[in-house]
Formats: sequence, structure tokens, C-alpha cells
Amino acid sequence: MNIQITAPSSCRVTIQLPASKSISNRALILNALSYSPYNIQNLSDCDDTRVMVKALESNDNHFDIHAAGTAMRFMTAFLSKIVGEWVITGSERMRQRPIGLLVDALRSLGARIEYIEKEGYPPLRIFGSALEGGELSLNGNVSSQYISALLMIAPYMKAGLTLTLSGNIISKPYILMTLQMMKQFGVTAQWNGNVIRIAPAEYRPIAFKVESDWSAASYWYEIASLSPSAEIELEGLQKNSVQGDSRITDFFVPLGISTQYTESGIKLRHNGERCKKLTLDLSDQPDLAQTLVTTCAFKNIAFRFSGLQSLKIKETDRIEALKRELKKLGYVINDIRDSILEWNGERCETGSSVSIDTYEDHRMAMAFAPAAFIHSGIRINHPEVVSKSYLSFWDDMKSAGFDIREQ
Repeated sequence: MNIQITAPSSCRVTIQLPASKSISNRALILNALSYSPYNIQNLSDCDDTRVMVKALESNDNHFDIHAAGTAMRFMTAFLSKIVGEWVITGSERMRQRPIGLLVDALRSLGARIEYIEKEGYPPLRIFGSALEGGELSLNGNVSSQYISALLMIAPYMKAGLTLTLSGNIISKPYILMTLQMMKQFGVTAQWNGNVIRIAPAEYRPIAFKVESDWSAASYWYEIASLSPSAEIELEGLQKNSVQGDSRITDFFVPLGISTQYTESGIKLRHNGERCKKLTLDLSDQPDLAQTLVTTCAFKNIAFRFSGLQSLKIKETDRIEALKRELKKLGYVINDIRDSILEWNGERCETGSSVSIDTYEDHRMAMAFAPAAFIHSGIRINHPEVVSKSYLSFWDDMKSAGFDIREQ
């Protein structure tokens, strides 16, 4: 299945953004660990969250989390401390995504985990029991989901956890998000330098409401930047957010969009700015890479984005996917050491009809959809992948005036 997208001449819309997937999935684990009687309010309605809800509510001992990377990491750690024998697996792509670092870390803390097929990759057989805890060292450039998974179960380890992160720490806002949410549930961590200490403790149940998703907002910033007459309001966003992707407000200022906060969310305003080249370190915001890369390319703004080493092990190899799909549209993007994406304005020939492949990656579909402003009638293959984080994305685009037709 694919869809063809034609952009409107003007874009005036108010959007109720989906709840944050990152917050929702952490809240589910913390809620379960606290044996909370409360239902989480405004829980994200997306694939990644639904598979976690299903797993946590299941009476089975076999869990298929499909393509949900967050669920694989969080549930692997969670099940390691729940007494019983568990099997966790996922989609073909999930079985290609490494999990050895997390398994090794959990084993060093007392967990018993076996690989069912390929060493270092799902599926896993987990023999849950009380964990000893203690001291652990990890490279700071590993996925923050590994680190968050360990931190959330740390209070229930007999000796707590002293986690030392070496080297450059990437995706730091996601670690801070985890620690701030743990504090809301009654457990305080000490983070000094590169060492995080969590003493044995118990979470307390609380009534918790999930805020809207800043990552989802980024695609509307892109739409606004590409549409000079756009008037877009996004509801449910908070100024003092725990989400690192709220930095999108800063990143888009030189791309022509400023943010005005309202009682219900934000309004996107054109500010007349246009930089010649955008240079950013996205170590803390890797999920914004696709939005920023495509926006700059479509606006013919040169860029250099570093700190992208984690993109190789996302839903797809996002570095290669971006290079391949942008080349279809005539943009020749270069990568350096699998961690930097750069464009100096180099162009190539392209066909009159272009279909963008999405690689089972929701962010590829959403980041390329606004290309309709520049490449009329662009097609997106397998548009249903947006359900991973933003189920209503295509409906919201239609309400904004985009003509979207199934092919």
C-alpha cells in the first residue's frame, strides 16, 4: 500500500497531539513496579505502548513486542526481577537489533537470561528472580533505553545500583526524564559527575497524567517551516517539559519558526529568519534527526548534524535510509563515521515520480510527508507505520488541508 500526498496552498489548523510514547512507556513500568491502583491518564495510543500494556496485563509467560524497541529494553529488565520463566521476542527487525549490552549488564547484577536463537539478539528466555544489584559500568554512548531500563528496576535490587557512565553520554535528556519520573513515584537518585546512585527503595503509587509528545510536534514545525502562510496550533504541550525533544523550539528558530506558548499548548509563528547552514549536535535529541535533515534539504539549507551514532540501531538504519530516500528526491547527503550527516547543497538527477520507502520506521514516513510542498504528488510506501507513535497522523494532515489518496 502507498499514499499520494498533495500539499494545500495554505495550512491553518489546530492539532491535538498524541501523548508522549517515551513518558507513557516509562509510566507503565513505574506504575507496575509500584503496584498502583490508578490507571495512567492520557496514555499514548500507539503500537509501542499498546504492546507494553498487553504484556503487563497478560497472564501468559510469552511476549511478542513486535517492532517496539522501548518495550523490548524495558520489559527485558522488568521481567528479570519478576519471579518466573519468561520468553520475549519481536519482529524480524527486532531480532536484528542488538540487546547484548543490556543482557550482560543484567547478568552482572544477578539476572539469568538466555539467548534462544542468535547470541546477543532477541528472542530471550528470562528466569526472573530477585537481583543482587551493586556496581556497574557502561559506556555512555549506548542507547539511553538500556540505561533507563536498568535505572527503573534499580530500587528493587538488594544492593541498589551504582552506575558509572564512561565517555560521552548521549540522549542525556531521556535519562533525566527517567530519573525525574522515578522521583515523582517516590524514588530519588543521586547523579554526580558520571555516577548515578540509587539506593534500595520502593515506589509509591500516584495518579499520573502523560503530557503530549514533542517528537510528534516536530513534524508540524517542519510543515510550518515549508509553508509560508501556515497557522498551526498544537495542543497539550508543556513549556517545562521532561522531554528532551522540546528543544525543537530552539532548533527551528533559524529555520523560520518561533514558538508562542498558550494555555492549551503552543502556536507556531513565522519569524522571517533563514540560516545559510544549520550545525547542531543531536546527541541528546537523535529522534529529531530525520525531521531536521529533511526540513533543511527541502529548504535548500546546508547542514551538519553530529551525535547520530544511535541512528544505526533504530527501527532501521536511519542514516542509510535518509541518504537513500533523499537521493530519490535529488539531494546527495554524506555521512561521516556513522555519526554525522552533512549536506553542502549537492544535487543529483531525479525522476518525475518518486515513492519514499519507510523501512518499517514511523519517523521516515512523517519526516518525508511534508516533502509534498516541494515535490507535488509524492508517494509514501507503507504509510501505516505511523501507528508506532502517532496513529492519527494522516487524519491530522487531512484536517490541515493535505490531499491524501491511497494508491
